[in-house]
Amino acid sequence: LAKHASVPVINGLCDTYHPCQALADVLTILELKGSFKGVKAVFIGDGNNVAHSFMILAAKLGMDVVVSCPEGYEPVKEIEEQTLQLAKLNGGSYMLHYDPVEAVAGADIVYTDVWASMGQEEEAETRMTAFAPYQVNAGLMSHAAADASFLHCLPAHREEEVTAEVIDGPQSAVFQQAENRLHVQKAILQSVL
Repeated sequence: LAKHASVPVINGLCDTYHPCQALADVLTILELKGSFKGVKAVFIGDGNNVAHSFMILAAKLGMDVVVSCPEGYEPVKEIEEQTLQLAKLNGGSYMLHYDPVEAVAGADIVYTDVWASMGQEEEAETRMTAFAPYQVNAGLMSHAAADASFLHCLPAHREEEVTAEVIDGPQSAVFQQAENRLHVQKAILQSVL
């Protein structure tokens, strides 16, 4: 589409990437942590479009990126390889962990998304079983840094991928993150006009 368009094309969301969301995510992290250096950002759940864009951008900014998911739900291999290369180039790191407790150990940011994205409704029941050990709850958050922040791209399914006590608790920055989507998308439009 961009190749044949006479105007800029912005990918607001596709099956592989969600770049506008990732920009809001990293703005939120910068506001919360003051820097990207030394930040351990952990994405818990499906290796989906949100995870892909977040991994790439966090690695470009030199964060230590960790993805934790059940076997069979990993990010696309080429995107993992790209993330690893970008992390090395920019002073960060990338790891895939199947154990969510090990993954979040010392995390500054714990990020999750729904277990079944749009178009995966028929897989919802299977995914509920596979992802149940990856629920972000108080027990899992207790392994993160004491000042860790919780992110979610919204809308969330409370008591599925995240418990109400986490998403509505003091560590949650989901509404700050949601507000930042407005600001980064205005900035994107400004940059292409």
